[in-house]
Amino acid sequence: MGKELKAPVIYEIQYNHDTASKLDSSINEDISDENNRRLLIDYPTVYIVNQKLTSGKPKYSVYVGETNDIQRRTLQHLDEDVRSRKDWKELSDAKNSMMYVIGHEHFNKSLTLDIENRMMHYLSGVNVVEHLNNRRDNAQNDYYTSNEMVPIFNKIWRKLHRYIPDLFPTQRLIEESALFKASPFHKLTKSQNQAKNEILDIVDKALATGKQNQLILVKGEAGAGKTVLMSNIFYDLSRYNHHSLSIAMMVNHPQQEKIYEQIISKLDLGDNAQVIKVPTFINKYSKDNPIDIAFVDEAHLLLTQRSQAYYGHGTNELLDIIKRAKIVIAVYDSHQILRSSQIIEDDDKNIIEKYKNYTVTLNNQMRIDASKEMVDWLRNLIDNQIINKAPKDKKYDLRVYSDPMKMEKAIRAKAKKDDNHGISRMLATFDWPYSSKTKNNHGLWEVSEGKWHMPWNLQVKPNSDDKHQIRGVKYSDLSWAEQPHTINEIGSTFTIQGSDLNYAGVIIGPSVKYRNGKIIFDPSESCNKKAIQNRKMHDNKKRRFPPNY
Repeated sequence: MGKELKAPVIYEIQYNHDTASKLDSSINEDISDENNRRLLIDYPTVYIVNQKLTSGKPKYSVYVGETNDIQRRTLQHLDEDVRSRKDWKELSDAKNSMMYVIGHEHFNKSLTLDIENRMMHYLSGVNVVEHLNNRRDNAQNDYYTSNEMVPIFNKIWRKLHRYIPDLFPTQRLIEESALFKASPFHKLTKSQNQAKNEILDIVDKALATGKQNQLILVKGEAGAGKTVLMSNIFYDLSRYNHHSLSIAMMVNHPQQEKIYEQIISKLDLGDNAQVIKVPTFINKYSKDNPIDIAFVDEAHLLLTQRSQAYYGHGTNELLDIIKRAKIVIAVYDSHQILRSSQIIEDDDKNIIEKYKNYTVTLNNQMRIDASKEMVDWLRNLIDNQIINKAPKDKKYDLRVYSDPMKMEKAIRAKAKKDDNHGISRMLATFDWPYSSKTKNNHGLWEVSEGKWHMPWNLQVKPNSDDKHQIRGVKYSDLSWAEQPHTINEIGSTFTIQGSDLNYAGVIIGPSVKYRNGKIIFDPSESCNKKAIQNRKMHDNKKRRFPPNY
């Protein structure tokens, strides 16, 4: 990168029409260095307007933008945008609105657009931000100074942190939040961008021709970037909704559902976008009253058999959704099915044969921060059930414990060291009872080994003196792993699926065995009866699920 990048120039000013009309002259008067003045007046700049909404625990409304002429752009917001946009009217009317104008000697149009997008990404993960707006997502492809974007952004963020630490907390704190990881402002990879353009092209053609019951399957293994892609497309179609489309997001995982609800609320996506439960969607829409676009994250968790929660319509939730939508965009990974009553191979074939469909596949692994040798070792373990000698990897801390108490102590030490800046939790295979009539002597369902025991997830309550909030957000609005008191619990596939951890302590129960050089699964030792029961197929033959049990 050559010589050390200089610090950014940040100019703070109260945000109103009077200050905006004299912005250039104010910069000239207040900033003594002529070069710094030019960076703010003559160069492209990024700007942030914020309003503190509460006097107690802080909440903010924020707008992020970029411009080649800061005074003209600011006056345009105050003179024109206030007439058509609620967010600008509120920012303009508030007496405590502030603006930060940011300049840097290396700023060009592409770099300011990229900084703007990254600022939106980080602010979307800040819990005290209640409303966050701009006109578009602006992530750029490669350009001359693209390698400078991240270090320049980091310098900007650290300097803003000194101005308002509540609004600009430490970056590590944000980066570990589930909302940040699912933000629609992630800079997409080349393959994700290609998939996005392909999907939007299919959507445009289907809407233009009036076609219905179109299915787009987005496939890829865990960590391939499917959720980020869905979030990005959902945001684009909701935010820049020129056709007044009706859009719904269905998430078959309670922890992920909370994240999408926060995205809709924080980014003010309007009445046309909604997060809705599958049974509610099926009851609300019909063949004669279809929704325009239905998103389904974790579509592999949809039911394909009648149950108490799914009764009265059909025998396949995905088919019922397709019948009630013009276009369905569904994330699907057959390796992440949790129950025999969910989508399996022959259901997949029936859907593909019956409805016009498109498949978009993501192949990159974006979740594991490890060397190629470590990823290959993990792939061999997962795909082939073979355990070879683990390679050394400075980025990956792999340990094997024979004592769960020692593992728990190590995970607690990691969590304490991170001091809420990272997430470390205990997990276990579903080999200890949870849904049983009789709890143990502790009044809880627990994972236990010898004298050691620890409660299953979703049972431990926060301390009575705790106000059940973290950084201004209710615990109930956070995913299981993000709630501080869950360090005292054991997570299961049902609470951790789709989430990322810094460190995971995984207790492998008796259903997982090692025989003749390979890992095998013993269903008789599993307590997850919904996952291992026999399933009647469409040819009326019964088969145990999953097939490698």
